[in-house]
Amino acid sequence: MKRSPDHEDEILDVQRHQDPGRNQLTPVVKLPPNVALAVVDALTGLVRAAHRTEKASPTPAGALKQAQEFEEGDVFLLEPPFEGFFADRYLMDFYDTTARDICSRMHLHTGLRFVRMMTGPDTTIRVSSLSPITVRPAAGGWTDPLRTFTDALPGTPTGAHRDRHNVIVPPNSWVDMQIPRGVSHQFNAVGPHAVIDSVHPEESIETLREGMSGYRMMAQTIFLAKDKSPATTCADVDESPPAGSTGSTPPPDVPLSR
Repeated sequence: MKRSPDHEDEILDVQRHQDPGRNQLTPVVKLPPNVALAVVDALTGLVRAAHRTEKASPTPAGALKQAQEFEEGDVFLLEPPFEGFFADRYLMDFYDTTARDICSRMHLHTGLRFVRMMTGPDTTIRVSSLSPITVRPAAGGWTDPLRTFTDALPGTPTGAHRDRHNVIVPPNSWVDMQIPRGVSHQFNAVGPHAVIDSVHPEESIETLREGMSGYRMMAQTIFLAKDKSPATTCADVDESPPAGSTGSTPPPDVPLSR
């Protein structure tokens, strides 16, 4: 649990943190560019419409605010939790990392997550963790392996080093990711067409059990860095490993470790 569910920038010591498990990623399907763009645009359109409504008519104090913001993008709370159903679902319209020249920070959640990532043309998503990411066999029709590599986590204290394990979601793709509670992860989109459809089966723990003062979707987020880093630290998705990379590739189907 967080020390305070109301704290939107709670930070853990990245040198001491050890993941209790591994994220698991499943390639699902590649789509024709026009189809992928239509899907991504339809979902991000819901997010953008919600934020326009919020700007024009702000949510009253004490009421559920469905248009919120994360470090990775604008968010629309599609399905909130309620008493007897402790889960929620949101859509996130990714920011283009290179356009903002900012990478989102490595973080973890006190509740588990199921994340569906979708990309359109000319857009990739760099998924990262402090532990190797288990890449499951692709669903039928997907033949190209995902690119994986390891580099140094940026922004660590002087003299400290943590490996960062990366998987690149290619353009026009649909990839699912299972995130156990407490396991580090980081998402950064490179390009304008990317969306997340995320389900949080335990999202309301802090809200309902700890009496959080107003529902925030950041309630279970704990960061592993104090500051954001520039886009150069997460936007490199070329086929050659980035500067500082070990170039190592985790096995595609490593059993989960606990």
